[in-house]
Amino acid sequence: MATDYDAPRKTEDDSESIEALKERVPDKMSGSVDNDDSDNPGGFDLPGADLSDLDLDVVVLPPQADEFTCVECFLVKHRSQAGHETKLGTVCLECDS
Repeated sequence: MATDYDAPRKTEDDSESIEALKERVPDKMSGSVDNDDSDNPGGFDLPGADLSDLDLDVVVLPPQADEFTCVECFLVKHRSQAGHETKLGTVCLECDS
């Protein structure tokens, strides 16, 4: 049987009006603003913000024996992603194609 997904759906629950539904559900949030930002507790920085007063600690690891730096994209890749060798160095498979 074919179903027309564009047709309005009518069920027994559709008999209530919007006003009746609003009366059933208490409006606890009216007049209040949700300030809980649990995903970003430290706030956020706008692009172009002055971050010169921040000290960041970054640990830089030396090149590993099974890694190379692509001479095309300059990304550090695993040896399994090596494409071909040039006189400048190794090119990764992504840049090789």
